[in-house]
Amino acid sequence: MSIKREIERRRTFGIISHPDAGKTTLTEKLLLFGGAIQEAGAVKSNKIKKGATSDFMEIERQRGISVATSVLAFEYEGIKINILDTPGHKDFAEDTFRTLTAVDSVIVVIDVAKGVEAQTEKLVEVCRMRNIPMIVFINKMDREGKDAFELLDEIEQKLNLRVTPLSFPIGMGYDFKGIYNIWEKNVNLFSGSSRKNIEETIEIEDLSNPQLDELIGSESAETLREELELADIYPTFNREEYLNGELQPVFFGSALNNFGVRELLDCFVEIAPKPRPKESDTRLVKPDEKDFTGFVFKIHANMDPKHRDRLAFVKIVSGTFERNTPYLHVRNGKKLKFSSPNAFFAEKKQIVDISYPGDIVGLHDTGNFKIGDTLTEGEEMQYKGIPSFSPEHFKYINNADPMKSKQLEKGIDQLMDEGVAQLFTLELNGRKVIGTVGALQFEVIQYRLEHEYGASCRYENLNVHKACWVEPKDPKSEEFKEFKRVKAKFLAKDKRNQLVFFADSAFTLQMTQTKYPNIKLHFVSEFK
Repeated sequence: MSIKREIERRRTFGIISHPDAGKTTLTEKLLLFGGAIQEAGAVKSNKIKKGATSDFMEIERQRGISVATSVLAFEYEGIKINILDTPGHKDFAEDTFRTLTAVDSVIVVIDVAKGVEAQTEKLVEVCRMRNIPMIVFINKMDREGKDAFELLDEIEQKLNLRVTPLSFPIGMGYDFKGIYNIWEKNVNLFSGSSRKNIEETIEIEDLSNPQLDELIGSESAETLREELELADIYPTFNREEYLNGELQPVFFGSALNNFGVRELLDCFVEIAPKPRPKESDTRLVKPDEKDFTGFVFKIHANMDPKHRDRLAFVKIVSGTFERNTPYLHVRNGKKLKFSSPNAFFAEKKQIVDISYPGDIVGLHDTGNFKIGDTLTEGEEMQYKGIPSFSPEHFKYINNADPMKSKQLEKGIDQLMDEGVAQLFTLELNGRKVIGTVGALQFEVIQYRLEHEYGASCRYENLNVHKACWVEPKDPKSEEFKEFKRVKAKFLAKDKRNQLVFFADSAFTLQMTQTKYPNIKLHFVSEFK
């Protein structure tokens, strides 16, 4: 099959939302319709024993939340779909922001009862800045919640989106009877059971058809007619506007009950963008170019705890990635070849010989890769836009078991490479400090060190307001020498051996900047 055809049939998207809106459950049901799994799992449920496919880390199963982006690929009606299920919790937002650099479109999940929540606002803002096409899925329609119009207004106002409903609910909660599919002009009846293919779909082109009254009762039919008449105020769906990020289609459903998911998937396959061009530091790279290029957007240690393996997730932007072919690691200037590149199905992996633009491949990594690295067939270029944040929470990390210091060192080293947190070593006494964007990360690190590396650690609080990377105008100047002498106990080195200044308050930061005007303090480490 030609590369052009392969690009045409690929859809790579991320699912984003506030925690608990049903993101992982929706992922499960999409996989179920794609025939990728036989029985969908639940993230939190006492009745269903099977865990969610995309939450495969032990800590995710225990806490019932996603803490890392997982990648899942499946085929649906001749289309190759790559889903990136992201963490919703704000403490893991860094992983989600990076993942958004690797997707071509996004599905935003919103809880019918809670409406638009804070984390959703932040994530949608990132998508809007990048003009990523978005589809909105309003979930949990089988529960009592906000009125459909109220929700559509809220999405427009809070998320600053221009929406158009492509399906409309018939009732809600106890009165939820189904959905009118505006896109396909049919009615889907809800039976409340969560087996596959449970709903009945009846073609109804004309809403005045008396068959509608027989199906859902005359009262519900009348309400639906009125509501759909009101819904005419929303713009007509235009694919061009959707692809430019100027119009967002909205679907209603209940992921847990498998309802409205097939409609979402069918429409998505038809309208969602194929792999898109990406900006590098030198030029715009198009997917159908002959030469391979790609970039690392995530690193995951211990995908398989038995083998202690480390995988770098690479999004292919152009050309084809082939097994056992040498590619240039631009930052290191070295050629590397990979004998077992993996395609993903959550934690299950299979070796692939050839991958196309839009695909995500996992490369076994012995420590060569960092997040943001670019691979090419020889061209010197770097992909842009992988964010790196200054940590906001800091703690000393101490070894709780002297017999396991080697394991602790290795564990910290590998987990820091994933980008979950940053490691600093104090210049004065060599003590190790971990800085994270979210406080929950400390718990995840402690848990993973113990369960994946057999090492135990204890934390000790450290009062730091901000970590800033230090860039002197002249490293040999008297001013820099004085800065290092006066601030000695607040200086540390990061993993790349760059000098970092720990400011204990905003006031200290301001005073330092005033006193040492020739020393720049950066909140992002990628300043070189």
